[in-house]
Amino acid sequence: MRLDGHDPAAIARAAQALAEGELVALPTETVYGLGARADDDAAVAKVFALKGRPADHPLIVHVAQAADARAFAADWPPVAQRLAQAFWPGPLTVIVPRAPGMAAAAAGGQDTVGLRCPAHPVAHALLLAARERGVAGVAAPSANRFGRISPTRADHVLDEFDPGLLVLDGGPCQVGIESSIVDCSRGRPVLLRPGVITRAQLEAAAGERLLDRDAAAPRASGTLDAHYAPRAKLRLMAAPMLRAALEMLDGTPLKLAVYCRTVPAKVAGKALYRAMPERPEQAAQELFSVLRELDAQGVSLIWVEAPPATPEWDGVRDRLTRAAAS
Repeated sequence: MRLDGHDPAAIARAAQALAEGELVALPTETVYGLGARADDDAAVAKVFALKGRPADHPLIVHVAQAADARAFAADWPPVAQRLAQAFWPGPLTVIVPRAPGMAAAAAGGQDTVGLRCPAHPVAHALLLAARERGVAGVAAPSANRFGRISPTRADHVLDEFDPGLLVLDGGPCQVGIESSIVDCSRGRPVLLRPGVITRAQLEAAAGERLLDRDAAAPRASGTLDAHYAPRAKLRLMAAPMLRAALEMLDGTPLKLAVYCRTVPAKVAGKALYRAMPERPEQAAQELFSVLRELDAQGVSLIWVEAPPATPEWDGVRDRLTRAAAS
C-alpha cells in the first residue's frame, strides 16, 4: 500500500500504525527501511519474519533527534557524541552500550545497540509523529528480503513484499548505500561498515584514528561476508581482466551484463552495458537501482569493474565485494 510521504495525513497514518505495532516501510537518505517500533519486541519480530532475517542479526534504531538516542543507551561515550554532532542527522550509525530492557530484540540480544538519526525529511516527519504517539525509536533494516539488493525507491519495496505492506513513498534515496557504522562501545572507535562518509572525515570528527573491525566487534547490520546480492551471479573484475574476458567471448549468446567505468561500450558490445559514474557519490546513489534493473532484464551474469582502491570508493567497493561473495 503506497502512501505519499509528503502528505501529513499519510505521515499520521503511518505513525499510528507504528504505535500499534505494525510495520511501515519508510524512506531514508541511504535506502528504504522496514520499520517497527524498537521498544516492542513482538513488532520487531515481524521485521525479522518478513525479511527472513536471522533473529540474532541486529537492526539499527532510528530516532528523530540526537537527544532521543540517549533513551536506548546505557552509556553515551564522548566519541559517539563527537560523531553525532558532526554527522547527525545523516548517514552514520553509532554503536553504544544498550540500556537494560530497551530494544533487546532489535539489538539481536546483544548488550550494544546501533543508533542513527536520518536526514530524510519524510523519515524525520514520521519519527517525530511516532514519538508523539509514544514510539521512542524505530528499528529498521533495509526493506528487502535478507541478503538481497537494498531498495532505493518505493517501487523496489513493493516488488519485494506483499501489497498489504504500508510504504511511505519519499522518492529516490539520495545517498543510495547504507550508513557508515562506527562501534563506540569498547573505548576505541572501530569502523564496522564503510559508507559515503570517508574514514578521514570520521577520524577528523572523532579526534582519533578508527580501528579496523576485529573478531571482538559486536554484530552489526550489513557486515556479513555475503550480502546485497542480485539474483544474477555478480563477478567483480579489474578493468584489464574485464576487457580480456569480453574479448574472449566467441559470439555465443550469453545473458550477460557489464557495469563498468573505463571499459567503453564498443568493447562491451557483446553484453548489456551500463556505464558506472566516475564520481563515487554518484555511483553509490545508483548502485542498487542499477543492479535491480539488470536483474529485471533477466541476465544470469553481471560483470562489474572493480572501483578504485581509494578511500572515497570504500562504501561502493564494500557493497560490491559482498554482493560478489553471495
